[in-house]
Amino acid sequence: MAIEMLGAEVAKAMKERIISRGDRLKQEGIIPCLTIIRIGERPDDLSYERGAKKRMELTGIECRVKELPEDISQEEFEGEFRKVNADETVHGILLFRPLPAHLDEKPVRKMINPYKDVDCMSDVNLAKVFAGDQSGFAPCTAEAVMEMLEHYGIDVCGKKVTVVGRSMVVGRPLAMLMLQKNATVTVCHTRTAELAETCRNADILVAAAGRAKMITSDMIGEGAIVADVGINADAEGKMCGDVDYEGALEKASFISPVPRGVGSVTTSVLALHVIKAAEYLAHLE
Repeated sequence: MAIEMLGAEVAKAMKERIISRGDRLKQEGIIPCLTIIRIGERPDDLSYERGAKKRMELTGIECRVKELPEDISQEEFEGEFRKVNADETVHGILLFRPLPAHLDEKPVRKMINPYKDVDCMSDVNLAKVFAGDQSGFAPCTAEAVMEMLEHYGIDVCGKKVTVVGRSMVVGRPLAMLMLQKNATVTVCHTRTAELAETCRNADILVAAAGRAKMITSDMIGEGAIVADVGINADAEGKMCGDVDYEGALEKASFISPVPRGVGSVTTSVLALHVIKAAEYLAHLE
């Protein structure tokens, strides 16, 4: 039976680290601040916003929300974003995406101050992740996987890691973070030939393809470590991951559940990034 890797335990361990660095900033007269920019009222955005606000409050970070109407024009959107970007009291910016279909995010991706880009929206930070430059910000979910593995004492050095999913939000940047820790990484996707065999050969299997329960127990090697990043709804409308959890429990040595797993760590990584951003902007890094 696998050991569950619970996000709440990781977040609790990270909390003191975040608060300690935040206190140092406050001694310098700096109140670390995150601004969330939300367009419209998508339920998943509102859910993440509630979690982020709670995490910021628990770690002593100010959290502001700029809510914009769903029918906002491109010009108005860019103008509002520019105001937040120029505000010296704001250290981190989180823009909820995807944007409504009529809006183009490319101008704001180019506009955002890379030091305020706490969820790796800009090409500058993405390039830093691929270059192994520690001054950048990786996507919060990708880094949350690394935080979870580290917390549970799992060293990826020399391990065979299979990442199922090639998005620029999780799969590809996570592969780069794994490589930085000297893992041997294979990136797969839903069209990979012999996907099941590739997954079975992994010491660490990360499911991030966005397909409910696509990783079945026969795709998991005995004693493998499984990190499930997927957030889906099953046939009954219940939240589930990319892994068939019940079947995987019998094969894996460690596994992260959905919910209560990696997703619970992302807001803690976001808080850590806001602190890091404030340090950079104040030249205290």
